[in-house]
Amino acid sequence: MSNILDSDAGSERFSSYEAELKLVQADLNQKLDQIPELSGEPRKAAVRQAERALEEANELLDQMRIEKPNIPAPSKSKINARFRNFESDIDAQKRKLKSLSDDRKALFGSRYTDSPTTDDQLEQRQQLLSGTDRLERSSGRLRESQRIALETEDIGRNTLADLSRQRETIEHTRSTLLESESYTDRSIKTLRGMARRMATNRIITIAIITVLVLLIVAVIVNKFRR
Repeated sequence: MSNILDSDAGSERFSSYEAELKLVQADLNQKLDQIPELSGEPRKAAVRQAERALEEANELLDQMRIEKPNIPAPSKSKINARFRNFESDIDAQKRKLKSLSDDRKALFGSRYTDSPTTDDQLEQRQQLLSGTDRLERSSGRLRESQRIALETEDIGRNTLADLSRQRETIEHTRSTLLESESYTDRSIKTLRGMARRMATNRIITIAIITVLVLLIVAVIVNKFRR
């Protein structure tokens, strides 16, 4: 029973993550299409947004990977095929984003230089803050996964306890039935013995009555002969 519950819950969570991933991918594709048309600060902002979307897509993909073992066996082949397609699409988006990010002249515009400037330092700080936000989101998802795992473990533990109690009840019922069967057998034997004794007593009674009748007849016959 716990396996069925886990399978249903796993399928539902996988479908939820899949729907969310499709939305994130669509948003990421839109951002990747916009980046080549931008330069300077707008381009950097678009790249950061695309990086955050890509990070979120990878997190959702990790969640789907965690839920895959809980998918029912008949659906696993289709789920695995869809999952591989998602992995391939995200890898392609990652490569495209890297290619756009490597174009530093387009990224920084006319202010591009090999020496870091105040704007570069600000950019690095913003990237660190963005990384911190992504880390917090990842930690939140990990905590949610841990909570779900603990809930699943509790359900499994309770189910095993219920099954153990049911087994004890069944064994007790079986023992009671066997004992009742033994009592029934003894009762049947007793009734059969009583029936045999009653039949024997009836035969003896009939025999005695017959003998008495014969004696009375003999006495009467003898009396008339005299």
